[in-house]
Amino acid sequence: MALNKPGLEAAIVAAFNGVKDYDGTAGKTQADAINKISADIATAVDTFVKTATVNTTVTVTSVTAVTPGAGVSGPGAGTGSGTLS
Repeated sequence: MALNKPGLEAAIVAAFNGVKDYDGTAGKTQADAINKISADIATAVDTFVKTATVNTTVTVTSVTAVTPGAGVSGPGAGTGSGTLS
């Protein structure tokens, strides 16, 4: 899957909206707001990066296939894909 930039943007906006009431009352200090925003943005970026799909082409110079009673060697190619973790 492609990276989801709109999802990242929405998560960052939500992080800032989540601290609108951190005005020093009810024990919610500016330092608490900074810590919450930092944690929320870190989670958003982590989630964003892990949505990436990695595709690669692999070329090898020698492939050995074993068949009953014989073996065959030669060049080969293939593809692979995966996600980040």
